[in-house]
Amino acid sequence: MAVDFSQNHFALFGLEAAYLLDLQALDKTFRVLQQQVHPDNFANATAAEQRVAMQWAVRVNEAFQTLKSPLARGRYLLKLRGVDTLEETNTSMPLDFLMQQMEVREALSDLKQSPRSANVEAQLETLQADLNAQEKTLFIQLAATLETNLHEAAVSVRKLRFLEKLREELDEVFALIDA
Repeated sequence: MAVDFSQNHFALFGLEAAYLLDLQALDKTFRVLQQQVHPDNFANATAAEQRVAMQWAVRVNEAFQTLKSPLARGRYLLKLRGVDTLEETNTSMPLDFLMQQMEVREALSDLKQSPRSANVEAQLETLQADLNAQEKTLFIQLAATLETNLHEAAVSVRKLRFLEKLREELDEVFALIDA
């Protein structure tokens, strides 16, 4: 097995490094690669060959997980282009975005305090629909700005990370009302 660990995720899957991908083709290529590098295929190989096969299988899985996620794919493309999104350290956001997030978090906090009150599920579904719409808009912005303005693309990734955390909180409240 010829292994080139220096390939980026896109090259590994034979894809152009682009945000918009054919996800069905990605999935098909993943299955083919997974079959080729599956450790069971190397059961009779030397210990060194088995280690390489395992590393290769891990690499294929990691690349697939990154490319199939719109947020991770955007983050990865920015990294390939030399841009660090600084998600852990740069929390500066436009004021209107932050205010909107604070309002949603307050609403979630209120709903978490009284998960059995009337219309909680309807309120959560409304928040979820709003969150879905925001994400869709940001993914469109991310796709466009990756080609024109890497700084704005990084801002979109940071906003999407905020929304990802918000979705986790929303899921927690849904779980409370289902319990």
